[in-house]
Order: sequence, then structure tokens, then C-alpha cells
Amino acid sequence: MNDLRALLSEAESLTAGTVAEQTSDRLADLRARLKEAQESLSEYYEIAKERVTEGARRTDAAIRSHPYESIVVALGVGVLIGALLRRR
Repeated sequence: MNDLRALLSEAESLTAGTVAEQTSDRLADLRARLKEAQESLSEYYEIAKERVTEGARRTDAAIRSHPYESIVVALGVGVLIGALLRRR
């Protein structure tokens, strides 16, 4: 009976160790994947930031080269948005 209890106790400890190792391995894998995701997200953020900055520069250049047309377009968009909001 004592041998059977010792065997069960040893089996439980081995199972717990195996589960802990598997959990540790999965956790390490998840951390690695999270780090990769953060790096790729950081790259996408930098690309988006550059594109937005370039778009802002182009918009600024267009407004500076055609100031009166820009005012008329902004006024037209404002009137259109106002009319749409009033209908609701």
C-alpha cells in the first residue's frame, strides 16, 4: 500500500512538472509572438506616420498655392455638412 501511495505521489509530481514545463514553454512562445507583433506594429506605425506627415505637407502646399480656391472648397464643405446635419 505504501508503495502504491509513493507511486501515485511520484506520478502526480511528474505530471505537475510536465504541466509546468508545458505552460512555461507556451508562455515563452506567447511572449516571443507578442514581441514580434509589437515590432511589426511599430513598423506599421512608423510607415503610417510618414504617410500622414507627407499628406499634410502636400495639403499645406496645395492650400498655399491656391488659397482662395481652398477657402471656397472649405466653405462649400461646411455648408454641405451643415445642411446634412440640419436635415436630421
